[in-house]
Amino acid sequence: MKIVVTGTRGIPNIMGGVETHCEELFPRIAAKGYDITVIRRKSYVKDSLKEYKGVKLIDLETPKKKSFEAIIHTFKAIIKAKSLHADIVHIHAIGPALLTPVARLLGMKVVFTHHGPDYDRDKWGKTAKVMLKLGERMGTTFANEVIVISNVINNILIQKYNRRDCHLIYNGVPKPDFCEFPEYFQELGIEKGKYILGMCRFVPEKNLHHLVEAFSKINTYDYKLVLAGDTDFEDDYSRKLKELAKKHGVVLTGFIKGTKLHSLLTHTRCFVLPSSHEGLPIALLEAMSYNLPVIVSDIPANLEIGLNPENYFKVGNVDELAEKLQYNLQNPLQRVEYNMQQYNWDNIAEQVQHIYNSILNNSKK
Repeated sequence: MKIVVTGTRGIPNIMGGVETHCEELFPRIAAKGYDITVIRRKSYVKDSLKEYKGVKLIDLETPKKKSFEAIIHTFKAIIKAKSLHADIVHIHAIGPALLTPVARLLGMKVVFTHHGPDYDRDKWGKTAKVMLKLGERMGTTFANEVIVISNVINNILIQKYNRRDCHLIYNGVPKPDFCEFPEYFQELGIEKGKYILGMCRFVPEKNLHHLVEAFSKINTYDYKLVLAGDTDFEDDYSRKLKELAKKHGVVLTGFIKGTKLHSLLTHTRCFVLPSSHEGLPIALLEAMSYNLPVIVSDIPANLEIGLNPENYFKVGNVDELAEKLQYNLQNPLQRVEYNMQQYNWDNIAEQVQHIYNSILNNSKK
């Protein structure tokens, strides 16, 4: 069985929730004997790999322009998939899903994973939002099988398109890698247990400016705020966020993975995610896997995880967020044991494999 994956910028070590999802999922499926090829966007690739943990990698040139790159890359990837005689094209995210009918017309089966209603993101203009909504419709209507990563998304597809056979498969999280990296902490100018951590892309809907503003309002007791991440496209928002962060002494790490990120997760006081939009946030799941206290906005995707009421604040309410931060810093640190069983990547990989097998078995009838 040959499966070609598109809709992601690529793997490994490329920033983004979909990218992290694919980096964890597809090596596990490849290890079971499936022929997996991920089509990468060359402008994001910093290596010369042709294979990663059993997953074949093909790089295609794509213009690095926010409004066009995903759709152009997906079209080229689908054409490439046809030349590779793919049995299944697995499309991730609603923008790339716009081309689901093209893959079907070329005779390939399509699995579409809906990672969230991206048309709700602040970064998109009116035309882009229309195209994203159309992509959601095309993927939901024409894909052979649809995967959703949360009940929130599943309900959207039932209400809007009456598609009731979607597969609910949550995002996952790997086992935590508790580690020490004193040299890195010295480089950042932080101490173990003396900082609050936010990690995500620097885009408007993540509301990191609210976190910086809230942190600036409280008695920090010499704690620092660390923001791990960056932006794909430097714009007015990312520039203003970085200026605001520097004004208030926030530590900016840039995009990090591996030991640097794991060491920050190991030793932070708490993790904060103030987003106004999420599908099912991998960053939050990762923080939970490290038994961290978390403070998150009360959007549907975060509420679905089922944290205690004190972990949530009203999205956009900077004063309430500041109160939660202050309470956390002035009370003893308490690690939390979360139930992470449903976010196990090995189980998730088995569920996706079952979908692939059912598609091929049905096509043989």
